[in-house]
Amino acid sequence: MYRIISVATLATMISVFPLGEANASNTQWVDPFIGTGGDGHTFPGAVVPFGMVQLSPDTDNPMRGVSPQPEIYKRCAGYHYDDTTIVGFSHTHFSGTGHSDLGDLLIMPISGEVKTNPGTAKDPDSGYRSRFSHDQEWAEAGYYGVELQDYNIKAELTASPRVGMHQYTFKNGGEGHVLFDLTSAIYNFENKVIWSDIRKINDTTLLAYRATNGWARNRQMYFAIEFSQPIDNYRFINEDDKRYRCMGCLGKEKHSTIENKAVKMSAGKAIKFVASFDNVENKPLQVKVALSAVSRSNALENLQAEIPHWDFNKVREAANSEWASYLDKVDVAGTRSEKRQFYTALYHALQAPSLYQDVNGQYRGVDGEIHDGKGFEHYTLYSLWDTYRALHPLLTYIDPDRVSGMIQSMLVHYQQSYEKMLPIWSFHAHETWTMIGYHAVSVIADAYLKGIRDYDLDLAVEAIINTANNPVYDAIPEYKQFGYVPMDVLPESVSITLEYAYDDFAIARMFEAMGKSEQAKQYFARAMSYKNVFDPQSGFMRGRDSQGRWDPEFNPFKAKYMGPFTEGNAMQYSFYVPQDVAGLITLMGGDEAFTQRLDDLFDTPLSHDMIKEHEDIAGLIGNYAHGNEPSHHIAYLYNYAGKPWKTQQRIRQIMDTLSSDKPDGLAGNDDVGQMSAWYIFSAMGFYPVAPGDLAYAIGAPQTPKVTLKLANGKQFTTTAVGLSDANKYIQSVTLNGKALERSYLTHNDIMSGGELRYVMGDKPNKNWGRAFKARPPALSEYQ
Repeated sequence: MYRIISVATLATMISVFPLGEANASNTQWVDPFIGTGGDGHTFPGAVVPFGMVQLSPDTDNPMRGVSPQPEIYKRCAGYHYDDTTIVGFSHTHFSGTGHSDLGDLLIMPISGEVKTNPGTAKDPDSGYRSRFSHDQEWAEAGYYGVELQDYNIKAELTASPRVGMHQYTFKNGGEGHVLFDLTSAIYNFENKVIWSDIRKINDTTLLAYRATNGWARNRQMYFAIEFSQPIDNYRFINEDDKRYRCMGCLGKEKHSTIENKAVKMSAGKAIKFVASFDNVENKPLQVKVALSAVSRSNALENLQAEIPHWDFNKVREAANSEWASYLDKVDVAGTRSEKRQFYTALYHALQAPSLYQDVNGQYRGVDGEIHDGKGFEHYTLYSLWDTYRALHPLLTYIDPDRVSGMIQSMLVHYQQSYEKMLPIWSFHAHETWTMIGYHAVSVIADAYLKGIRDYDLDLAVEAIINTANNPVYDAIPEYKQFGYVPMDVLPESVSITLEYAYDDFAIARMFEAMGKSEQAKQYFARAMSYKNVFDPQSGFMRGRDSQGRWDPEFNPFKAKYMGPFTEGNAMQYSFYVPQDVAGLITLMGGDEAFTQRLDDLFDTPLSHDMIKEHEDIAGLIGNYAHGNEPSHHIAYLYNYAGKPWKTQQRIRQIMDTLSSDKPDGLAGNDDVGQMSAWYIFSAMGFYPVAPGDLAYAIGAPQTPKVTLKLANGKQFTTTAVGLSDANKYIQSVTLNGKALERSYLTHNDIMSGGELRYVMGDKPNKNWGRAFKARPPALSEYQ
């Protein structure tokens, strides 16, 4: 962060944060605090690209029935910038989700009296939490540091893919303690911990385990913990029966007999452990924690393989270098703020899907069994309703090889699942069945059409067909029978119909490219199902029942929980036909009528009463909700009506009012990188409205120059000549020196390398991109 600080604080920062902007890498522009305020739901802690460990501070663990729902929602990532106390540091976190879970193995260093309950933010002295200040808090890619004011301890964190490393400097000297709280979790509702145990293996090593019921049911995690110096005293605490159990004191001769007889483990649903160290003033105490979803022995193997030494700065530098290897794939010119926003967005976009596999190749499958990766890296955390839109298309350019591993992970999920489904919203070997659609097919189709095919293609086809025709999932039989999902069969019926229709388009495109023409024809026909929920009388997408009757309670502004729409209203979802915008324009009365409808969406105020049941609907410009995914493609739809200058106007409006490089700089939760991916594409000046059609609608570049270093060795550069606050409109475009009259790019344009050059001005060029042949493709072109 950048704020006024004292000389003393600056001296501390120099000692703990030496990499900073002196580093020539693009990591210098990353600010992990962006998105930790407002409803961004990101965390500031240590993580490497796609890492299994996300080691970060937790500022509160609200409990169901104690904290109001908005407070729980506010802290989905465990940390919120508005908070003033830290409960401890846990090793797993979601980045930018709208739901809470994880927070595995909370650790808190303590000096002085040891309290074993966290206390409350209103009364920090009642527990082990500590006050902190943002003036004494630092973060960079792969590192986090903070002064715990109540204990006078400097806590620093870094990570490798499977191991988190802590470094605690006890400035008061004397005796220091480290508390392990296996009861703590993000969204820590009552009875979340099913079972846990912790055992002392030797003077420096602990092994732990816990299983939790949260968003994921019976989720299991194992931990190997190692200290940089021997434990002098310790105690197990079992709060199942509210009794402290001192199991012995190492290093004390008078207790040696007790220690020799002591049990070295404790197990239950409310287990904590305190390790104490007599002399902590000479050098920092370090702790390494490795994760495994398979076994304690695998966790120990992960620890020994990834961080066998005690050089904290070496791990920190390796994490920073790993980030540099990714962030340096993109070079951005622009203001300090623009660079900070762009590279932090890229940093957030490259955290998931995350590794979910041990160094020996083993992982826990969605069937609960232990599997071998058989030559591919296994990944978890698929927030597909969000990320199919822009994050997964972005990854095809940033790391196409890793995309293959992600698709292979989806395919083994399909094989292992009882329902024989590709993932919907899955993490840590569990399917949550959250959100709608079967968007894994979009990810697979988009990758296949881009030439990413290093996985079992026959299995991919099988998985796609079985998923799209699964008789037990979200009214698919009714969708096929009626051509829409009836509202008397399933809530959110209109949104489900529209999203199924898009997914079917992606399937059709893939099958067409594979030469499966009859199957492609079938799915192209299904992709037209959107027309069956368009009410020509009202001019909106509208719920209808199995008798064909329209929703009698229809209100286009109302976003009703368990109503016809998913986290949105008819104003927004009536524009969700990314696969056939031309067809939607015809339904809405032509170019001018469609343009007016878009203008109405942005310009008509939306009353809070209409959306109060959905806290995800945020970042409003009229009825446009940038903080939630159903709106993300809408600003680009003017291109399809021959008015790309209006897209340029709206993109600048969104960027200027809903994005910044401050902690509250995200308009809504980042949704595992989707919001960030939207920013990255939009800053370059184009966006994948319908992944799978291999076209990108051109918007308005937000930075003077961006260069993508592609995996094929070529570079693709966007240059915005004359870009300024006033010059937000495209006057002309050239691609490799030749005039580009169409208002879209293709995947081949990007992969061929070269330069896309925009000339910007302060007045719109209303002729550029106006012609029908200049508009982005629509479904009819593939039939």
